[in-house]
Amino acid sequence: TVSNFENFRGLGVRATVDGETVHIGGPNLIEKFGIERSNEIAAFAEEAGSNAETVIYLVHDESEVVAAFALADVIREESRQAIEALHAMDIEVAMLTGDSEDVARAVSEELGIDQYFAEVLPDEKDTKVEALQSEGKLVAMVGDGVNDAPALTRADVGIAIGSGTDVAIESGDIILVDNNPLDVVRLIKLSKASYRKMQENLVWATGYNVFALPLAAGVLAPIGILLSPAIGAVFMSLSTIIVAINARRLRSADISVPDIGA
Repeated sequence: TVSNFENFRGLGVRATVDGETVHIGGPNLIEKFGIERSNEIAAFAEEAGSNAETVIYLVHDESEVVAAFALADVIREESRQAIEALHAMDIEVAMLTGDSEDVARAVSEELGIDQYFAEVLPDEKDTKVEALQSEGKLVAMVGDGVNDAPALTRADVGIAIGSGTDVAIESGDIILVDNNPLDVVRLIKLSKASYRKMQENLVWATGYNVFALPLAAGVLAPIGILLSPAIGAVFMSLSTIIVAINARRLRSADISVPDIGA
């Protein structure tokens, strides 16, 4: 029989089981209690960490680690493909995780992540983003949980996963409908394509105003060059049409993600 269940953010959970107080949590939990692990459990945790597995401890009476469990997330192939595509665009990738140093290092090495922050407590994600910004970097944060909300708000661009929590969605600047890391790559490609179209259209619009308007005003009339208002109106309409057509070409922009090794 379990009673008095309580959740501790970033540490684990506590409950009373058959009259005994037990905790279950990660490395931060036993560090908080200052508990020494047995040699057997320490060796188990070290081996699990080298295999990119997260270790969860069962603590009795806040004083003794009585068991340890190794858990592992399967690395999605889409994650590997997304990181490679981001690197191809000269974008650095950093990982924020509450997992242990060993797990974070192993995953980072396997995926080629540039920088990682391990054993990050929920309220520290915000400060990690701020630290990256203090280095002069523009930071886009991708997250889906309640604990990600402050970091999503702090980042220059907050990208929330649509299948995540409501708080994360409300904190993000951009919402990804699908839970697919490749959509982050597509988003950046689409943003760059949109920015290029803005620049191109600005050139067209500015070009007309810089050249056609002074001619219509008679700036070069003394040397026999004059643009009649009627022709100026035609050019202005033509400029608007060109800008509209150029903007519609954004629909054909290539935002596909190449396969790994392609």
